[in-house]
Amino acid sequence: MDIEQQDQPHSPTDPPKINRLSDSVVNRIAAGEVIQRPVSAVKELIENSLDAASTSINLLLKDGGLKLIQISDDGHGIRYEDLPILCERHTTSKLSSFEDLMSIKSMGFRGEALASMTYVSHVTVTTITKGQLHGYRVSYRDGAMEHEPRACAAVKGTQIMVENLFYNMTARKKTLQSSADDYSKIVDLVSRFAIHHNNVSFSCRKHGATRADVHTVVTSSTLDAIRSVYGVSVARNLIKLEASDNDPSSVFEMHGFMSNANYAAKKITMVLFINDRLVEWSALKRAIEIVYATTLPKASKPFVYISIVLPPENIDVNVHPTKREVSVLNQEAIIEQIQSVVESRLRSSDEARTFQEQACPGNILYSMLNVFYSGRQSSLSQNNTSKEVNLSPTTPGSRSQKVPVHKLVRTDSLDPAGRLHAYVQTKLDGHIEKTASLNAVRSSVRQRRNPKGSLDLTSVQELLDEINNKCDPGMMDIVRHCTYIGMADDVFAVIQHNTHLYLVNVVNLSKELIYQQVLSRFARLNAISISDPLPLKDLIILALKDEDLDSECNDEDHLQEKIAEMNSELLKQKSEIMDEFFSIYIDKHGNVATLPVILDQYTPDMDRIPEFVLCLGNDVDWEDEKNCIQGVSVALGNFYAMHPPMLPNPSGEGLLFYKKRKVLDNCTKENACDSTGSNIDNDKVDHELLSEATTEWAQREWTIQHVLFPSMRLFFKPPVSMATNGTFVKVNTHSSFIQSNLSFLRISFLKFHYDSMRYIILIWGEIVY
Repeated sequence: MDIEQQDQPHSPTDPPKINRLSDSVVNRIAAGEVIQRPVSAVKELIENSLDAASTSINLLLKDGGLKLIQISDDGHGIRYEDLPILCERHTTSKLSSFEDLMSIKSMGFRGEALASMTYVSHVTVTTITKGQLHGYRVSYRDGAMEHEPRACAAVKGTQIMVENLFYNMTARKKTLQSSADDYSKIVDLVSRFAIHHNNVSFSCRKHGATRADVHTVVTSSTLDAIRSVYGVSVARNLIKLEASDNDPSSVFEMHGFMSNANYAAKKITMVLFINDRLVEWSALKRAIEIVYATTLPKASKPFVYISIVLPPENIDVNVHPTKREVSVLNQEAIIEQIQSVVESRLRSSDEARTFQEQACPGNILYSMLNVFYSGRQSSLSQNNTSKEVNLSPTTPGSRSQKVPVHKLVRTDSLDPAGRLHAYVQTKLDGHIEKTASLNAVRSSVRQRRNPKGSLDLTSVQELLDEINNKCDPGMMDIVRHCTYIGMADDVFAVIQHNTHLYLVNVVNLSKELIYQQVLSRFARLNAISISDPLPLKDLIILALKDEDLDSECNDEDHLQEKIAEMNSELLKQKSEIMDEFFSIYIDKHGNVATLPVILDQYTPDMDRIPEFVLCLGNDVDWEDEKNCIQGVSVALGNFYAMHPPMLPNPSGEGLLFYKKRKVLDNCTKENACDSTGSNIDNDKVDHELLSEATTEWAQREWTIQHVLFPSMRLFFKPPVSMATNGTFVKVNTHSSFIQSNLSFLRISFLKFHYDSMRYIILIWGEIVY
């Protein structure tokens, strides 16, 4: 009877049987809640790095994080004993009991982030703790180690690689097809962390890219961090925001920055941290939007950064799987107070709103350049005028009427319209174009370079006073308000100021700018590490051989050896001074390990480091304080100056260098021979060398336009001597001057005909805007 009942099918009305899910299914479901998309994984990894007391966090991503997320930090690392349970669920060093959650100060506490990643990706961890001789690397899958930790070389801290994210979740992966969208979300996330944690340097770049899309250094000012990440146009329109609660039971404190009435953007940017935790608070966001909506036009949205500090027991952090939201005690009162402060500050700023009015452009040059730009047209306008008038604001971010590219007018130093590149320069390689994205351009000029109170040394102040006393006020105006046009040749750039053209020697300019920056940021320079430290002795010998290429005497080699040893010992003795004041670190073995960061997004040509090291040993007076500081600063200026690359410029006659040669015994008339007796084969080109040279020259020109000249406008104080030593040359538009100096003035990459170039310069100089 019982057997017959078991064989009977269940009725459709019977309740379904409850089954216990397997651990693998439970873990996969949990992982899908915690790691919703690549940006979720990045947020968890950054928070772990911050909890590890890191001062440097570097991110590398491929395909928006789906193929690869690599994060490296310099935190305290992970103990070898903890590696077996590192990626198990609910294993954490942040708390041990539920009561600890009531006063939690760390960002992580659940122990689910790394575990979740192992269930939906392949995770590899490399770590080293203080005092260890080597680090350990181990891979994880499904919450467990795939093998025993293996000893390996490692730098301080931890590196975590998350590869093939959502490889086993087909539906989830199909919904994340746009890698560009995911990457932009990650860049935005890193930017938010960077402005709040300004005591930590952040870097975020795509795999294969030469430049980081986010690159910040440690700074003491939140405003400087905002300027570095979001740009000058945002930072200059911010108002400081502060509020506190007098109620002892609440102990509410708030500080931050908010945009004034002159700022306008298409969407709101609200960066909110509560107890150093990046969160979203929709109620507060709506309250602030209401305040701005009553003051600004409908199309204008604000920028707001707020940091709120509350007693840990007044917030509940365990309300969202990704920790994106928190629950706050007495949130209505806090929102009302913040809203009141924002409204008060905004109304006070509204009393001084400014708007700009631009005059109609002239059409004189427009008709002329049409002949030479093959259908592309350009026009020059009158100078900008600013008035207090009731017009629509034209501040950055506002909605403006679309203007065709060929009718854009170059009116100020921030406007790219009218630059020669817009009309005649051919497109560069793909990775150079990506480098010149808006984020990369911004990050090259954002960071302020003049911290006050660097170091109370009389000699430094005297050198800075000399710079100020020698500054030419007339040239200062040119420097501050010039517009970059293009490179005239390998050394000279063309700039415009008002109605005049100037040729600028970028090598001399960059030398002086670097020299001034080293002194103004004395003892506050950040450092970049050299992956393979360079031995001093070998560098000095190499520099000495470059100076005396014709010498083949053994005695000369012995002398060079002795000079190299003496200079190496001298620089090793002075390593502490160079490290503390100039961020040039020489280790105990006599290797150059770090160099200073002087201009953001720019590293010097490492082929010139032998000459630099030799200069430190031979040309610096180490006995006199002022002469020593000045000597090292001058050496850095020479080293970091934007010299032309070693390889010849591929444009023009330089292309002959890349033609493949074959040595012949006798050069015939049919084949042209160079001075070495080699036959130039015009049909064959060394494409690999040519590509390398093209990239180097294009990168140099990009750096000149987007790093050197923006930095010059912000910080440079031109000495009077630059008006007479050929650094700044005003282009005389008289025909006699043009006739005698045309070879010097030619703009090589335009490849204009002789008469055409002369005609354009003559007419340009005679136009009155």
